[in-house]
Amino acid sequence: MDAYDIFKKLTKGLTFKQRVLGLSNADQSVKQILKKEIDVKKEELSDHDSESELSNVEDNGDFQDMKSGESSKEEENNSDEDLQLLEGVTVSKKSKQKKEKNTKLSPEELKKKRNLEEENRFRNEYGIKAVGRHITSAIKDFDDLVTRYNVSVDMVGTIKKCGYEEPTPIQRQALPALLEGRQIVATAPTGSGKTAAFLVPLLHCLGTPSGGPRALVLCPTRELAHQIYREALRLSVSTQLRCSVIKSVKSSKVKERESTIRKSDLVISTPNRLCYLLNREDVNISLQKVQWLIIDEADKMFEGSEEEVDTFRQQLGVVLASLDVRRRIALFSATHTPALAKWARRHLRGLIVLTVGHRNAAATTVQQELLFCGNESGKLIAFRQLVQKGLKPPVLVFVQSKERAKQLFKELLYDGINVDVIHADRTQAQRDRVVRSFRVGRIWVLICTELMGRGIDFRGVNLVVNYDFPPSAIAYIHRVGRAGRAGQKGRAVTFFTRDDVVNLRSIASVMKQSGCEVPEYMLSIKQDSNGRKRLLKKAPHRDKISTVLEKPNKRKLEKHAEDTKNAGETDLVKNSKHEKFRRLSKNNKSPKKGLKKSDMGKTNNIKKKKRKSLKPV
Repeated sequence: MDAYDIFKKLTKGLTFKQRVLGLSNADQSVKQILKKEIDVKKEELSDHDSESELSNVEDNGDFQDMKSGESSKEEENNSDEDLQLLEGVTVSKKSKQKKEKNTKLSPEELKKKRNLEEENRFRNEYGIKAVGRHITSAIKDFDDLVTRYNVSVDMVGTIKKCGYEEPTPIQRQALPALLEGRQIVATAPTGSGKTAAFLVPLLHCLGTPSGGPRALVLCPTRELAHQIYREALRLSVSTQLRCSVIKSVKSSKVKERESTIRKSDLVISTPNRLCYLLNREDVNISLQKVQWLIIDEADKMFEGSEEEVDTFRQQLGVVLASLDVRRRIALFSATHTPALAKWARRHLRGLIVLTVGHRNAAATTVQQELLFCGNESGKLIAFRQLVQKGLKPPVLVFVQSKERAKQLFKELLYDGINVDVIHADRTQAQRDRVVRSFRVGRIWVLICTELMGRGIDFRGVNLVVNYDFPPSAIAYIHRVGRAGRAGQKGRAVTFFTRDDVVNLRSIASVMKQSGCEVPEYMLSIKQDSNGRKRLLKKAPHRDKISTVLEKPNKRKLEKHAEDTKNAGETDLVKNSKHEKFRRLSKNNKSPKKGLKKSDMGKTNNIKKKKRKSLKPV
């Protein structure tokens, strides 16, 4: 929640009045009473003047008429008098009449006001919050796109064929805003249809195909880029527009990527691959024709600072520098961060901020649980107990690193579960094959890192297991969001140990906000801001996931300064297998150099014979 939203909620219904500085409330009330007495005296003087005029009129026979007029004037004066509610607090009827006169609006203004009230009621019904100037009215059905924005009937038909029977809350407000050319920051829960919310306006605005890219979509991972590309192909069936995704950028395929980008109207990529092509001298790609830049999972893209090297923020700066100044930007994400809000307010003109539901909250369709496991070995026992109770595949298991993903995969490989693992060390072909097998149903349990926690749409995921505690509440929201997509129900189980208490309160508050039951002691844990910052920079050390007993490593004793001083001299033994420096006692002499192994054996035999000869008979 921004400072603007907090100020708006705190000052709702308040009116600010200027007061005289240096005076207390009592002094001001006394002055008001004195002013009232002066007004009463003036009214009495005006009554005396009116009585003298009445005496002159009596001779003409109009006394009764004037008396009735006088009574009516007195009633008006009485009506104009101030009403004293409390001592020092008065309310004048004249001011009320003036206000009533001023509030009278023309029929056109009344009609506009009623329309605004109806639009606000409609947004509140679907949990939509919109902040900005001249906010566009939300659509009630996809047919409104045809009547209001001249979207082709064929495109609306393809939208319905893709499974969108009626627009989701984010689509109701984001579609008209983008079709009118407004720059937006949209925050909506996971699985709420954000991809279609920006693809449909892009395909309509691009119109007919032409040379060079005119729309660019950036996302943090390759899997998410391929997912957006598949959705774009489905929605662009009725058009002749060409969509492309930047795949591998090996030196042998750079020219091929260059030609596909030049022919494409809509380009989908990760920032790293696009920056690699832009920085190459032998590649001639121009992004000056780009009209729209869409950034998906924008909170991840704005992590870090522009000064840091090889970060999404630095790569995004390179892409923005290559675009035209007149380009428009739309940001979409499931979570809202201060860095994202600050950048958007500074760089986007005519900004509209859209929020669906509670900001930074998990999906309400997911049943969330916290399970205490004691230590690392207890996690493996708890997971096997879940398997014994019965798992409903597909299941996603999240760990904090690729090393731990490999260890857990080795443990579960022989448990009779169809399990596989995906991490950054695997090749792109292996990752694509694993994802395809998981979608089809050949793999029941998929072990993954934070790589798969953002944007990937696995429809029908019934269970998400956070084997390792997430490093932040935002990471937790994205992990849990892999289940319960498109209105379906899901379940999420999070294991935690004594070492994970630092982030326990923040995640417990997210669960409570989404309607889950949470113990009260979790919400009363003291927050450690320094510990949370440390966890974001570096993951905590955890024991190895293994049930094999290993011999403990002997600890090397530290050498003290005194021992080093009293240590004996060392000499190099050249004839040994590995040349080493060995410590010699002070009394013994160094071994003879240049002796062979055979010679050493002979000398030993001679020594043994001498010892035998010295024995008594």
